[in-house]
Amino acid sequence: MLLIFSVLLALPLVASQVPTASISSHVLDISGGHPAAGVQILAYVQQDDSWLKIGEEFTQPSGRVDWVSPNYTLVPAVYRLIFLTKPYYESRGVSTFYPYIEIIFEIKDATQHYHVPLTLSPWGYSTYRGS
Repeated sequence: MLLIFSVLLALPLVASQVPTASISSHVLDISGGHPAAGVQILAYVQQDDSWLKIGEEFTQPSGRVDWVSPNYTLVPAVYRLIFLTKPYYESRGVSTFYPYIEIIFEIKDATQHYHVPLTLSPWGYSTYRGS
């Protein structure tokens, strides 16, 4: 019992540090069937007629970003995530039709968690609201 408790204390507390009211992402490269590690994601919120940058993160080896805007509290608004795919593919010696992918979505309930996954290949992409 003591050993299990000691192991649990040694585990990182990443999940508990991310608030419920947050945006996460997961990028999968379906052309190779693996996570897309190292993709830069820029996060913005719309304010009047302009965009305010609220975050800038890179996907982890798992292709995930647990929290795209760690220094910003969500509010009901329109948000934009830009995935910089050209540098990702160039680092692998692959040409891509999409230099970046822009996903715009609206958050009406800022108390919820929003997961915005992206599946991509050099010639196409898809997204949806995940959980």
